Amino acid sequence: MTRALIPLALAAIAAACPPPKLGDPLRGLTREQRDQFNAGRQVFDSAFTPATGLGPLFNADACGECHEDPVAGGIGDEVEVHATAFRPKVPICDPLADKGGPVIQQQVTPALKAALGIDAEPVPPEATGRAARTSPDVFGFGLLDAVTDATILASADPEDRNGDGISGRVNRFFDGRLGRFGRKALIPTLLDFNAGAFQIEQGVTTPAIPDEGTVGGQPIPPGVDPLPEPELGQREVDLADAFVRFLAPPAPQKTSKAAKQGRKLFGEIGCASCHLPTLRTGSHPVKALSGKKVAAYTDLLLHDMGAERADICLALATPSEFRTEPLMGLRLSERFLHDGAAATVEEAIELHGGEGAAARDRFKGLSETQRAAVVAFLKAL
Repeated sequence: MTRALIPLALAAIAAACPPPKLGDPLRGLTREQRDQFNAGRQVFDSAFTPATGLGPLFNADACGECHEDPVAGGIGDEVEVHATAFRPKVPICDPLADKGGPVIQQQVTPALKAALGIDAEPVPPEATGRAARTSPDVFGFGLLDAVTDATILASADPEDRNGDGISGRVNRFFDGRLGRFGRKALIPTLLDFNAGAFQIEQGVTTPAIPDEGTVGGQPIPPGVDPLPEPELGQREVDLADAFVRFLAPPAPQKTSKAAKQGRKLFGEIGCASCHLPTLRTGSHPVKALSGKKVAAYTDLLLHDMGAERADICLALATPSEFRTEPLMGLRLSERFLHDGAAATVEEAIELHGGEGAAARDRFKGLSETQRAAVVAFLKAL
């Protein structure tokens, strides 16, 4: 084949291999990995009952209950309650783990209700902040997990040494590991994120987290949770993790002329200072995750969003700091921002404060046609 024909051949191959559909696995997985993905989907969609480990405190009975629309792994309509205590004079953030925090479960099993007469876990009176949290999609999370710590740290500028008004900084888990998952960037790895969700969201214990916890700091009454711990085996945890890890990111839609202009404006007004258009994964044992460019539109760092958006602290994150939300798949959302406070993309932009205020004001200063172009670009992601 001559050099002149190589570009044509590559274009033909690309056309014959369209990007994965929403909910499909990454391209390039081995047969064994695809089998793990398919088996993991069954665990992800499995609904637990009290007889199989649900509760006694929980927010949903299945992973797929909170990540379901339009396919498994998508967004959910649930809104969680989180609570912590921020003591700025120390300064310290108390996650209130010994009082049931930071995630306050909103449902209980019939046995727990009969024993205590409650319909939900109480919010600890010590809490200084209470937060609402929507359920995002988890598409492409395996790629975010494969981005190296060094890549994330390279974008951090906690002292704003370059003077651009953007001072992204990392959050760290309680053991010191760099965080990246969750609205406050607390959770270090996807496995931590997935394994923790079984216990926190469904009350299903795993080998990594074999303790049911408490009810607002009080012991769980005898007899309301008869299944021995752990209630889910490591194999099932690993399969569920494989399903989420191998989910392909949403493929951007075909863009209009306006959306292409909007992409350019998105960078010009400063949105891309936090919503970095691309990240690259590091070396990874899974070929489909190794050295890949992902159009995530995030730096995975904490940024101060202003006092009006503040809710809870979490580890190093102050109440007004939030991780830059990945924008890949934004078109799937029906509500926007960490708490669902915005009903439209435009409203979400206008609610940016703190480090996002300058870009917000530049957006508001655009012409009506230009603002529509930025929105068209975002809705194509």
